[in-house]
Amino acid sequence: MKKTLFWILAVIITVGSAVYQKKTGPTYPKRLEINLLDNQLKFTLPRSGVTDQDLLIQLPITDTAFSVNVNYRRFPLNESFTAIEFTQQNNMLIAYLPQQAPAGKLEYYLTFKHSGSEIINTEHVVARFKGAVPAWALIPHILFIFTAMLLSNLAGLFALGKEKKHVFYGNLTLILLLIGGMIFGPIVQYYAFGEFWTGVPFGWDLTDNKTLIAVIFWVVAVLANRKNPKYRYTLIATIVLLLIFSIPHSLFGSELDYSSGEVTTGFIQLFF
Repeated sequence: MKKTLFWILAVIITVGSAVYQKKTGPTYPKRLEINLLDNQLKFTLPRSGVTDQDLLIQLPITDTAFSVNVNYRRFPLNESFTAIEFTQQNNMLIAYLPQQAPAGKLEYYLTFKHSGSEIINTEHVVARFKGAVPAWALIPHILFIFTAMLLSNLAGLFALGKEKKHVFYGNLTLILLLIGGMIFGPIVQYYAFGEFWTGVPFGWDLTDNKTLIAVIFWVVAVLANRKNPKYRYTLIATIVLLLIFSIPHSLFGSELDYSSGEVTTGFIQLFF
């Protein structure tokens, strides 16, 4: 009964932290709502695009009396905004932002106009572009990392309950972390931004660095538990992995320097 409870808790903790990480990340679509003539309009603005196609923005507006523009400029350049007018298509207003090179970013906002009403501007958001990652690399990366998180939480719960099987699940956690984070992770990074590794010592990409920290702590835990297992090593490694993988995804991500054409490690600002 106790082991079943551990499994249930591990699943809940893992799913909860994964959802939190995804939704708080700076590339997750931005949810907005504004009042248009006393009507509340809810919509999302994309903050991530791919390099081989323009970025689609859609608004659920059918009233042709409305005029909506998307105003954009390259980020973080202090250049003038370019305006593009939305067009009506299939009961939606649509517009496209021009595709950018890998790690290129566009800062943009929307302007709503209606005859006889005030002009409404939305807050600014930033969209980052990346190369398309093939499924054969992305799917195993996600599955191995997610399963490693699950088994790490399970190992921690077994250690907390003084169950010796925490060593077994800890060993599996390290293996999956190495495969998902240190093998498939760099492959995904290469397809997305053209670099295999942008963490220490080559950069400050948080995704790469937090994977490296997690691997180091689990290597220490696995080695420490080889001959004389100690629960505290597993607990520490579990807590560290849970904390760092709860950090919003894509912070300190790759950023294109438009002046030099080089991709550097940048900071995606949280207030956008």
